Amino acid sequence: MDRIERLFSRPTAKPYRSRAIEAGEKPYLNENGLVDFSPGDIENPKNWSQPRRWYITVVSVSLVVNATLASSSPSGSLNGIAEHFHVSTEAAGLVVTLFLLGYCFGPLFWAPLSEFYGRRWIFYISFTLYLVFNFLCAFSNNFAALLIGRFLTGTCASSPLSNGPGVLADIWGPIERGNAMALFAMMTFIGPALGPVISGFLELKENWRWNFYVLLWLAGITELFMFTIPETNPPIVLLNKARRIRKLKIEGYEDVKAPVEATDRTLVGIYKVALTRPWKILVDPISLMVAIYLSFVYTLLYMLFSIYPIVFQKKRGWNSGVGELPLIGTIVGAVIGGMIIFINSARDKKRLETGYKGRAEDRLSPIAMIGGIMFPITMFWFAWTAEYNSIHWIVPTIAGVFLATSIELIFVAYMNYLTDTYLMYAASAVAANTICRSAAGASAPLFTTYMFDALGVGGGGSLIAGVATLLAPIPFIFYKYGEPIRKRSKFAPTDDKPEEKVSNEEQQQREQDQEARNNSVSNNESSSSSESGAKKEEESGEDIARSIEGLKADGSRDEFGKDLEKGEL
Repeated sequence: MDRIERLFSRPTAKPYRSRAIEAGEKPYLNENGLVDFSPGDIENPKNWSQPRRWYITVVSVSLVVNATLASSSPSGSLNGIAEHFHVSTEAAGLVVTLFLLGYCFGPLFWAPLSEFYGRRWIFYISFTLYLVFNFLCAFSNNFAALLIGRFLTGTCASSPLSNGPGVLADIWGPIERGNAMALFAMMTFIGPALGPVISGFLELKENWRWNFYVLLWLAGITELFMFTIPETNPPIVLLNKARRIRKLKIEGYEDVKAPVEATDRTLVGIYKVALTRPWKILVDPISLMVAIYLSFVYTLLYMLFSIYPIVFQKKRGWNSGVGELPLIGTIVGAVIGGMIIFINSARDKKRLETGYKGRAEDRLSPIAMIGGIMFPITMFWFAWTAEYNSIHWIVPTIAGVFLATSIELIFVAYMNYLTDTYLMYAASAVAANTICRSAAGASAPLFTTYMFDALGVGGGGSLIAGVATLLAPIPFIFYKYGEPIRKRSKFAPTDDKPEEKVSNEEQQQREQDQEARNNSVSNNESSSSSESGAKKEEESGEDIARSIEGLKADGSRDEFGKDLEKGEL
């Protein structure tokens, strides 16, 4: 009977049955006298049935697919857009650039709202607006309207990318979450690769507007399922629970409060932290180097959508549909990368079961090291096999497979490293990283064609590979010297670091963060996904992560506080 109740609990996350309370069951309170989840509590999102949690995971990932597909989809129809509005192809590339700039602004706007009001309503509002603004793109009668629509859709689409990882961290424990997060990470790569393929074939048979019609259809179908997503943010679930208990007027519990009500947090205060702390963390050595590396990787990801047409359409004479098909190789590469992450997660699980106490730098070995070495090798491979038409097309396509694998490994490993390095400040670190890499990716459509026309595919690819070679030692350097660097950082908590002086406002924010973590019963640890940072911010009032295009981001909130108290990472 318990399993049936868990499976069919209401989509609005209100399985708390009033009649059960009235029958004599007393609400569960923690040691501070605040409403909390009891052991095995059905209202705890982590105790929901596995089918229900997987359903929520699939729907959340489908929202991300909409966002990532939309980011690159117009890439295959830039010629049609340029011809229709009488602008250059480079100017038409602004439809991708402005969408990614929306990724920069969106997380800073949506994440604090999600932390304050809950995830469910932010999903409802942001994705509905995304659907509405796609109508503006599809039926725009001038180029300015199209650009405005793309920026607004990018801003709204960033919400699933930043809130989605938080949802997964809400509903999954530390072991299962690794697989869910790996699936999330794969979708953030698969979506951008599919976009140009679909729009390329539509360009052949229809016109550029059909690209947006497809996005509208997909968003409309997803919207129906989106409304079944329940509230999963534990502080908000407990807040709703406390309100229902007060409404019942149970004797002795008339004034009971949820942990979040015991703090004096305000939306203005949350925004103040969200808009200032990321920039302070960005100049920290580890955060800065990771931002530079991932910005470079992210730029290449969006350069590929211009490089592939040059290689397979300009040089080999393929049409706009078939010429985009080799991008499917990058999808295969993302799946391979996900499988490697699955295997590494299983290894980490066994190590933890044996009592191993890791450090943040373990996130770099071997995932980031493998990805860092593969990146320049596969880029050289792709560049020089694509340079000559005499080489069979499958050779550069295979190179693209492993290039995509290296990109995913680098991204996931470094996002996890940021998460474990900055702990309660991880979401701010991820937010700064997201803004930097999204801004870098937004520039890719504006210069890629000029660069490869001037240098050639071999020369342009070699330049990218050369920079990647210079960046490849970073994971090895951080693996050896990262811990001493963290000890000197103001924002990276370590065991033997003297406590720094902080302002009263900062101290109050830390106390609120710690209280929120202590009052939660989630059993999270660091996950193997880039999304783990975003979840920590949900609980600490810094919910800004991640997504990036998300590729990101991502985890856990509660265990970081517990691990920090134990002196573990």
